[in-house]
Amino acid sequence: RVFCYRRYQDLLQNGVTRQAVVRFHTIHKYLLLAHSTQHYQFLGRLVGQAERHRPKELALKYGELFMKALAVKATVRKHVNVLQHILGYFKTQLGASEKAELLGVISDYHQGLTPLIVPLTLIKHYVHRFDVGYIREQVYLNPHPKELMLRNHV
Repeated sequence: RVFCYRRYQDLLQNGVTRQAVVRFHTIHKYLLLAHSTQHYQFLGRLVGQAERHRPKELALKYGELFMKALAVKATVRKHVNVLQHILGYFKTQLGASEKAELLGVISDYHQGLTPLIVPLTLIKHYVHRFDVGYIREQVYLNPHPKELMLRNHV
């Protein structure tokens, strides 16, 4: 949450526009989904109606709900949901064995046999290999400096 809060503060300090709030939401979508489906949907609706709000008002309302969403614990089940959503971006590009391998490491994570970093690493490999820009930009894949190794034990 600390790193997300910092990114949110940067958003506020860099001159808030509706487009900036939409962009912020776009890159945080899968991280939000890993924490709270309810907040993810509500924030999506808020951003979808951005034109109805003044930019600063939109950013403040968004920030309050964004931080509440991140306060909800991300569970293994929610992470699996996100990983499966991301897998959908590679459906047509992955061969049968690659898809089976990715589904296998997601299943291993779901069963507690491997940490979250294992399926994420494989997904990052495919993101770069197939140049999937939308997924590459997702904060979910790199929410904090890798040197902290925070996902190695999740």
